[in-house]
Order: sequence, then C-alpha cells, then structure tokens
Amino acid sequence: MNRVTLAILAFFGAALILYWQVQTKRGANDQIFDASERPDYIVNDLKSVQYNEQGNINSRVSASHMEYYSDRDMTYFSDPIYLVYPANGDAQWRLRSTKGTLDKNSGRVTLENNVIIDAISPEEPIQTIETSYLELDLNTMIMTSDRTIRITGKDFLITGQGLHADLNAQNVRLTSQVEGTYETK
Repeated sequence: MNRVTLAILAFFGAALILYWQVQTKRGANDQIFDASERPDYIVNDLKSVQYNEQGNINSRVSASHMEYYSDRDMTYFSDPIYLVYPANGDAQWRLRSTKGTLDKNSGRVTLENNVIIDAISPEEPIQTIETSYLELDLNTMIMTSDRTIRITGKDFLITGQGLHADLNAQNVRLTSQVEGTYETK
C-alpha cells in the first residue's frame, strides 16, 4: 500500500469514528429527554376569567403568550395583564408586567420585570404602584413584595422598600425606608 491509500483509509476511519461518537451522544441525549419538560398546551393572545367559590369574578387575565405544565400545575405568561376583583366585586386594580407565573395549587400569581399596578378609577387616592417583583394571593387578595416600590397618586409620590397590600381591606403599607413628597396646587 502506498501513502495515498493509507491516508485515504485513515481519513475515512477517522470520519467513521467521529460519526459513531456523535450518534452515541445523540442517542444518550434522546434517552435523557423528559416529556414533562414540554408544556401541555400553549396559547397565544390569551384572555381568561377566574371565578371564586361564590361564582363571582375573582380575576381576569390576558397575555401575549401562555404555557401550561400540568405536572407542576404551573402557568407561565408573557406580558400578562391581570384585573383583580376584591370582595366587593368591582375591578379596582390592573396589574401588568413582562413576565408572570400562576401556581394553581396555592393560587399565587408572581409578576416580574417592570411590574405596574394601575387604579381603574381616577378617583382612587393611589393611582400607580411600580416595582420589579410582586406576588399576589388570589384567594386572600394580598399583594407582597420585598423590592423597591414607587407609589404615585394625586399630588404625591412615595418610595420605599417592601410592600404589603390587602386589596379587600383597601390597605397599602410600605415596610421600610419610606420617603414621600407631597405637592399642593
């Protein structure tokens, strides 16, 4: 055998070994793949209504994209907008963010990234609450956050660290480092 024949055999041998290694790794990755990592269903341009035990509207949600995983009972949203209905039945707050999660087991909504809470009525003393992270318990209508909070209303601005808000009792409390500015006209 001459050198050219040996080089050709070595080249094809190396190619065969590399092909075998790729196929072996691909087969191992296919066995590791878990079907539970795929969402059970995906919805684009979602609009949904949730009712409480008395049959009254508890919340409405819309989102540009939603994925539901039944094994975890978790729903993930892109650009969610929540309208929440406290005990009296009228929508008073609109919550929106770029990312959201609903844990159906606990009834807890988590909103992240550019969270903005707007009052529906222009007569509400608090018009806007802004933060980067917020949790809402849909059963108790209590919102909490441990992040920086910015509250604006008619003629005032309040900032602080941490939030505890009971939407049924219409009570909002910042937990620390509270600073406020009030302007009269």
